[in-house]
Amino acid sequence: MLNHTKKIKDIYEIIQKMIFYMIPEKWDKLCLYSSVIDKKDGSKTGELYFYYIPKGIIKKKPVNVYEIPNKFNIDEAEYLKLVKTLYEKIKQLRGEFSKSESGRIWSNITIIIENYKFKVEYNYEDLLNEDFNSYERHIIWRYKYLDINPEQMNKKDREIINRYLLGAKKLTRKEKYETGIYIKDIENIVAFNTKKQYEDDETKENKIEEKKVIKEEVKVRKNQILLSAEEIEKSRNKKGGK
Repeated sequence: MLNHTKKIKDIYEIIQKMIFYMIPEKWDKLCLYSSVIDKKDGSKTGELYFYYIPKGIIKKKPVNVYEIPNKFNIDEAEYLKLVKTLYEKIKQLRGEFSKSESGRIWSNITIIIENYKFKVEYNYEDLLNEDFNSYERHIIWRYKYLDINPEQMNKKDREIINRYLLGAKKLTRKEKYETGIYIKDIENIVAFNTKKQYEDDETKENKIEEKKVIKEEVKVRKNQILLSAEEIEKSRNKKGGK
């Protein structure tokens, strides 16, 4: 059983907020994949992508996160900074997970948000020694989680799926976690501009604290001004009495 700490749950909440912020339209379902691979030289590599299904009466095609800037006329460089920030948060989640879960370190996760549920699937494959490369894993993941029919794929991708289905399945460890979504009403990327970037909770808290300090300073100065005014008035009254 997973033993999630408050820190891990806080990171889940931030990830959700970032995802909701990054999607410019209403949607019914989101599937996210991210991997963090420890290389032999000690460095890390990995990837992140997600797809969402736009809301509608007729089921629509999944939209890839990397299609969003062009589709909604958003500055691509600035948007990719948000993707990078989201990936860094995934890596932070992995670090916290390894501290609290007896040192177990997953290689990749799949996050699904649908019907007010937040689901996480942790996987422990040895991605450095996998039978499939990064592109092939992407195609297989799409097939499994986005319900994409092989008939809709090109010849190359169909061959990948056939090889996956016919091949021997390795038994690898998987763990799952599910909870309700933390937030659903949040300003999204429609309000985005090149000067505005996503602020995580820590940044927002710092700004709130700064505002409190400024407010206190203004209050103190206001009281000082009122006291000075009273002293001046008293001084005038004394002179008038004389």
